[in-house]
Amino acid sequence: MIRRTIASLLLVSCLSACATGPTLTLLPSEEGKQGAVAVLEENGKPVDYVVTELNSSTNLSGRPKTRAINPDKLNARRLALLQALPPPPVRLRLYFQQGTTRLTPESQPGLDFLKKEVAERPGAEVQVTGHTDTVGKVEDNDVLSERRAEEVVKALADLGIEPALLTAVGRGEREPLEDKGDNYASPANRRVEVIVR
Repeated sequence: MIRRTIASLLLVSCLSACATGPTLTLLPSEEGKQGAVAVLEENGKPVDYVVTELNSSTNLSGRPKTRAINPDKLNARRLALLQALPPPPVRLRLYFQQGTTRLTPESQPGLDFLKKEVAERPGAEVQVTGHTDTVGKVEDNDVLSERRAEEVVKALADLGIEPALLTAVGRGEREPLEDKGDNYASPANRRVEVIVR
């Protein structure tokens, strides 16, 4: 019996019992990235085994053994589990006119796109993070970034998205897409980043 496993990085793992004993299924993270699981101990004895193969199944009875998942050979229960995984998150950037909380005309259609994405995901959550360029005081940009995020949250709520699904935070000028120093007017940095998951 495996006593302990440690997951590193972002991944989705599933430990389940089946007819042949416990198994570990290693799937990609929601960003499609790979993580790993270290098997450290079995029946009080050290085990030096790391599972890194994506879309794999590892038998944890006895010495761990990993094999690739073949969806055509999965039983109904495991196939249902894989099919029930949520879709990958959608990320969208919306841009603002300088020094304001007004979206650029090019970004306006993005609101309808987000509404559609949320409607297709039961139990969706929407995270809106505001940013600014480096023109002006840091403190003022903190406030402006929060207001931008809140403005987009309000616009999405006005389109019918349940407010409880929406969160807004501001990061000011701390995470620029274009890092050109202080007092640099950057349209790319005047943005919110929206994640729907």
